Amino acid sequence: MEWFEPLEISLTHLVAIVKFCLETISVVCVMIGLVQTIKLALTLNPRRNRDRVFSFNPIRIRFGSWLALALEFQLGADIVATTVSPTLEELAQLAIIAAIRTFLNYFLAKELETEQKLVEKREKEGDLSPEIPL
Repeated sequence: MEWFEPLEISLTHLVAIVKFCLETISVVCVMIGLVQTIKLALTLNPRRNRDRVFSFNPIRIRFGSWLALALEFQLGADIVATTVSPTLEELAQLAIIAAIRTFLNYFLAKELETEQKLVEKREKEGDLSPEIPL
């Protein structure tokens, strides 16, 4: 199957490019999240806003959301990487990595949901001044 080899090589190159793009997007998500979180932290700085009760919840929610998104792109990159002639070892590694990332993402999402509910509850009860929108 002489004609098949160039297609396989092309697919291997395409997979490498897609994997690189997904990993790059993941890094960009973390960087954007970091910048937005720093801006939010500076805005919520208790020294500048003495009338507010300072809460880390909005900061954690903001950064955690970006981390969850970055994890999704990383998982996608791992899946794409194993599409070209995966060995049993690579499939086992993917399964372990996918399980760990899914586990992390699940509990991160749960924590973010809990944090968001806490912020909303405090705002309704008047315990906090309205925080900056997420």
